[in-house]
Amino acid sequence: MFDTATLAAFLVAAVVLVLIPGQGTAWIVTQAAAGGTARGVRAAFGLETATLIHALAAGLGLSALLATSAMAFEVLKYAGAAYLIWLGIKAWRSPDEAAPAAADAPVASTRSIYLRSVLTGVLNPKVALFFLAFLPQFVHPERGYVWLQFMVLGALLSVIGFSHSLMLSVAVGRLGRRFSTGAGRWKQRITGSVFIALGLRLAVQQRG
Repeated sequence: MFDTATLAAFLVAAVVLVLIPGQGTAWIVTQAAAGGTARGVRAAFGLETATLIHALAAGLGLSALLATSAMAFEVLKYAGAAYLIWLGIKAWRSPDEAAPAAADAPVASTRSIYLRSVLTGVLNPKVALFFLAFLPQFVHPERGYVWLQFMVLGALLSVIGFSHSLMLSVAVGRLGRRFSTGAGRWKQRITGSVFIALGLRLAVQQRG
């Protein structure tokens, strides 16, 4: 499906792109800082699920809509921005995470963090446009199964991205344990502030 040169070029480019700090990196760091390594890993699973969704959408041609329709881009952009800002406000208003939780809280938290991360990734139109611009450079239509080529490349990018997020989660999670539980409220406020900043940043982004 891919020749060695094409695959090697893609892997090098993917590693470089993953290492560039962006909204995804900020999301993982804030989640790991707020809830430790495990929470960061759950967030990483969510973001990489979104990566696969974007890869499939690009392969099926759906992402082209964002490249050609200004309205579609604006709708998705503001939906994503509103969602991030809502998460930030919710974090500011939530109780201290150091408080005792109900018996079923860990299960609910796992599902919630994962779904939030998926939505955060999916509702970022810049990611969709990135996939539409980046992945086709390594796809060869003459070899058939274009959508499958997109999915394979997306899966490889997802693995690289998850590996990077895992290392971030471990590093930030260990650092977070050095702080006392009394700092939980401040961690929530910092997390909320980052979410709001990410939302505002997304809201002013242009298609470019």
